[in-house]
Amino acid sequence: MSGSNSSPPTAAHALPAAADEPLGLTVHSMPSPRQALAGAEARRTLQGRWKMLFVLLCCAAPVIASYFTYYVVRPEGRSVYGELIDPQRPLPGIEAIEPDGKVLRLPALKGQWLLVAVAGAACDALCEQQLYLQRQLRESLGREKDRLDRVWLVSDDQPLPERLAQGLRGATVLRVPAAELQKWLPASAGHDVSEHLFVVDPLGNLMMRFPARMDAAGASRGKRDLDRLLRASSSWDEAGR
Repeated sequence: MSGSNSSPPTAAHALPAAADEPLGLTVHSMPSPRQALAGAEARRTLQGRWKMLFVLLCCAAPVIASYFTYYVVRPEGRSVYGELIDPQRPLPGIEAIEPDGKVLRLPALKGQWLLVAVAGAACDALCEQQLYLQRQLRESLGREKDRLDRVWLVSDDQPLPERLAQGLRGATVLRVPAAELQKWLPASAGHDVSEHLFVVDPLGNLMMRFPARMDAAGASRGKRDLDRLLRASSSWDEAGR
């Protein structure tokens, strides 16, 4: 038997050699609360902008579609009676006076197609003819007529003739200074704005002018123009005012 006095292995001897190597640590910095809030706010802002853009596109889509269908997707040889206003002219933010004295800004008329006539309050024979054709054009649209407003812009402050009361029932009558109308409504060369009927789209843009001193035959052609515009924008559902 050997008399060796070898001592038992210690814990230090039992550890693998790798334990003597330094331990590597990776430190990841955490974002500060301010940075986290800023990032969340940026994401909310971006989402809000996309939602607003989507809503605007939904609102404008019917009118854009009507323009595209009317002026791009149309059979060859189709004649257009009205003249396109280019560039479009939005309803000016001027004040108009209703017959009862209330003040209304013209952009308040947005939301429907408008068929606009202009004349002084005395309303001569040409004015009466224009108002008559305006009324007939709207009535000829049948079930679609509630999507079109008749608008008479009176260019002076004279009293309205009683004889027009019946014919103007259901129409929008507003007094607007003649100088403001001349700035907004373009007449064809050699003619006055009172000789035309104008079309304003639901977004409030003046987009078409019918020829000066339109007669019954011209009104029939004008009706076809209105039919196409209303049919192409059939998803616009704000009927009545």
